Amino acid sequence: MINTDQAVSNGGDESAPEPFQLFLASIATCAGIYALSFCQSRNIPLDGMSLSMECDWDEDKKRYSKMSINLGLPEGFDEKYQKAVIRSMDLCSVKKHMMDPPEFEITTY
Repeated sequence: MINTDQAVSNGGDESAPEPFQLFLASIATCAGIYALSFCQSRNIPLDGMSLSMECDWDEDKKRYSKMSINLGLPEGFDEKYQKAVIRSMDLCSVKKHMMDPPEFEITTY
């Protein structure tokens, strides 16, 4: 079970992340898991590795127009792996679903 809530301004208690916050976190953490797996499979030390995501808000559309995932590489990370680790992060299934979204059907029962 994953607890969610809403902001006080939306009638919630802010006792847990909002669903959209979890969605955003899933994008970054999914990419991060691929980076982690890439490094572990090559015995690349992880000390100093970091991950962040920046989102650009489009006020006119009332949605994010760009999401930038930033991987901070550990000291001594071999330059020959930089493009490859980015390619591995690009395999993230959350991102893939955003790039080719499924059809949504909402029903009642």
